[in-house]
Amino acid sequence: MIKFAGFGRTLAVTLIVSAGLAGAVKAQDVTDAQIKAARAAIDAIGATSRFDSILPGLAARVKATFVQASPNHEQEINAVVDEQALALAPRRADLEKEAATIYAKTFTQDELKAIADFYGSAVGKKLLSDGPIATREVMKAAEIWASGVDRDLRTQSGDKLDKMLGAKPAEGGDAQPQQ
Repeated sequence: MIKFAGFGRTLAVTLIVSAGLAGAVKAQDVTDAQIKAARAAIDAIGATSRFDSILPGLAARVKATFVQASPNHEQEINAVVDEQALALAPRRADLEKEAATIYAKTFTQDELKAIADFYGSAVGKKLLSDGPIATREVMKAAEIWASGVDRDLRTQSGDKLDKMLGAKPAEGGDAQPQQ
């Protein structure tokens, strides 16, 4: 299997705009020093690495479409699409440039240096690798906690209301008259 490393500027700009990032960026020119600091921060956090699978995914879809239309030419289709995808791979630099410009406009040079320093440190790298796992576990714990609090709030409130009013509210919150 061939591994690709990028995709075109048009798709990168479309993704950035559709994600709403372009609107958050202040309109201003950036210096070479800001771009350099932004690239260091982007590299440290892997800001664009999640897009590495876009070109291979696009190539696979194009191959599938072409093969479906001409199943007897699968070998030729695969060769041509792979060749063209590899030719487009250098355009990955367009995404890096766009991302660096966005970061340079969003953060100060000092902030970018601090981001790069932190995420370049052992603890920053650990946060990047283990942070999503910890976040997922915290979300699970929060769901369990919320279920317990919901259960206890309903039970305790219902018991107290039963003593006060002589009737517990129904599950929907409406009090049920005692007969």
